Amino acid sequence: MGRPSGFAYESQAGTTVHITHHGRHATTLQGDRAARFLGEVTGAADPQLVMARWTGNYKRGNERIARNHPRNRG
Repeated sequence: MGRPSGFAYESQAGTTVHITHHGRHATTLQGDRAARFLGEVTGAADPQLVMARWTGNYKRGNERIARNHPRNRG
């Protein structure tokens, strides 16, 4: 566990962005969402974290708490 890695993105014509994770398609952003993503990822200190957040592929920090909740016990 730790910092996200393995993400890459490819911008096509400035209106479409394809994000991959370890070579596999993760998501496609178009239009305004693609523009906002490009603005955020180019100015980010950690672009991997930005891509993980945009794809929803990141840990939220509450997994241990949720696992121990009475509703989630086997």
